[in-house]
Amino acid sequence: LQVWEFGGGLVQSGGSLRLSCVTSGLPPDYDAIGWFRQAPGKEREGVSCINNSDGSTHYRDSVKGRFTISRNNASTMVYLQMNSLKPEDTASYACAASIHYAGLDSCSSSGMDHTWDLYPYRGQGTQVTVSS
Repeated sequence: LQVWEFGGGLVQSGGSLRLSCVTSGLPPDYDAIGWFRQAPGKEREGVSCINNSDGSTHYRDSVKGRFTISRNNASTMVYLQMNSLKPEDTASYACAASIHYAGLDSCSSSGMDHTWDLYPYRGQGTQVTVSS
């Protein structure tokens, strides 16, 4: 089982980046793939997620309209297209896969904060730096 991401880099404010998440060997009934980010000295926050069952997506408010999550037909890759990047988007971005926990929802309109523990399959992260 492997999860890893790539595509980070240095970009100017207003620029774009596309992050890719590769998954291999996930259990067929995994719940969702999520993108999380963490900046130095700040708490980790959920950015976006896509549900395995129906492809529904969710975003944190601060990236709505700027970021788009998608997946390939085989659901082995998940992408995060990030447009109109801002310096406050600077962070290490990691993708992760969640499994089902009774009574808990890892990817819903309720938001992704505090769901990190529901995503046990995690990549190492890729750095995104947005200069002003």
